[in-house]
Amino acid sequence: MNKFGFAFFSLSSFTALICCTTSLAAEPQGVSFSHNDWELACDNTRTCRAAGYNADGDDMAVSVLLTRQAGPSQAVIATLKIGEYGDNEALQKLPPKFKVSMRINQQVLGTLNIDKNNLETRLNQQQTDALITALHQDSEIVWSIGKTSWKLSDKGAAAVLLKMDEFQKRLGTTAALYKKGSLNEDKVAPALAMPVVFAATVFADKPDDKKLLKNKTLQAALLANIKDDCSEMTENRLKEDSLSINRLSKNKVLISAVCWMGAYNQGNAFWIVDDKTPYTAELLTTDASDYADGKISFAQKGRGLGDCWSTETRTWDGKNFVPTSAATSGMCKLIAPGGAWDLPTLVTEVRKVGH
Repeated sequence: MNKFGFAFFSLSSFTALICCTTSLAAEPQGVSFSHNDWELACDNTRTCRAAGYNADGDDMAVSVLLTRQAGPSQAVIATLKIGEYGDNEALQKLPPKFKVSMRINQQVLGTLNIDKNNLETRLNQQQTDALITALHQDSEIVWSIGKTSWKLSDKGAAAVLLKMDEFQKRLGTTAALYKKGSLNEDKVAPALAMPVVFAATVFADKPDDKKLLKNKTLQAALLANIKDDCSEMTENRLKEDSLSINRLSKNKVLISAVCWMGAYNQGNAFWIVDDKTPYTAELLTTDASDYADGKISFAQKGRGLGDCWSTETRTWDGKNFVPTSAATSGMCKLIAPGGAWDLPTLVTEVRKVGH
């Protein structure tokens, strides 16, 4: 994980065995890819999402999301999002609801209704087909109202569409987005069911759990597997009040401490620890953000403005913390506070079970 930029999470941890869970190791991993002003995220069900943006330096931010599920006869859903980050005077002057005209290479392709409450709308099929065709080559793609206009960059789109077709095994088929062929869709990759993870109910904290944090043997076990980049964790700084503890099971606790601090991100270390001597400690991560109700969460800004994030969740299954979600919010393009989209590479269905 990059402490000062996006934390793109590897799915290699899927190879771990998961008790009472559909095996994630047998499922394909999601992928992410970007080129110039376009990016791709495909999740482990083989659903792909391609997002394009305005070119850097453009005053009016805009993005389009192309979503396609895996399997034959799946249409592309195209969604337009008008940028709303910051003090945009031109946008503020528009009425609560307005229409924008869509043009590709000066050809008008109808209008779209925009509500300022979410600034997001879906393209119709004709507009979607025209947009995908235009992305094959240099094109001027614009939405406008009066003198206000939003221009979508085509730089990188061809590479992203090709990558999407490759992941969904549509290359050379009649339904390919970039290089169509004569093959039918009989052999395209099918959609996969979302893996199920059974989340164990965590035990209630014991009254004496916090006393464990004073134990020098336990503290030494925590420090034993800390890496050099954990600048906030040293023997001098490792005090009882710098540690947090939560009970996981009858004989296991989760302990956390601040590991590192960057300009606008922070990483916390988490260990699974035996609650009795010799206090064996398993370091899980040094880059987490928080823990609650059996879930370790990760959230890192791509930059200080907060217009792009990466996130991950790991869920306690009674033995381990299993990856249950991973996503980014898209490129740092000033589309919206918190990011433009939800671009997952890992999705699961989490079901709660008892002890």
